[in-house]
Amino acid sequence: MPAFKQHGILVYFAGYAKHIGFYPTGAGIEAFKHEFENYKWSKGAVQFPLDQPLPLDLITRITKFKAARDLEKKAKKK
Repeated sequence: MPAFKQHGILVYFAGYAKHIGFYPTGAGIEAFKHEFENYKWSKGAVQFPLDQPLPLDLITRITKFKAARDLEKKAKKK
């Protein structure tokens, strides 16, 4: 499954017949779950239907959130 990585994995994603699966893990879902009312989601993933515009702003904000957490995590390890 493709993923975006910085120091650790930020988000995973995959294409399916009727949706795109976006996997920002639990922290990404918890922080943005209030914005998922129009989507099917679980504790680690959200599904973006192919028959709707992809919410690029939301995906960007989640990925930036995960990138910031990744940098914090790396800084704590030093």
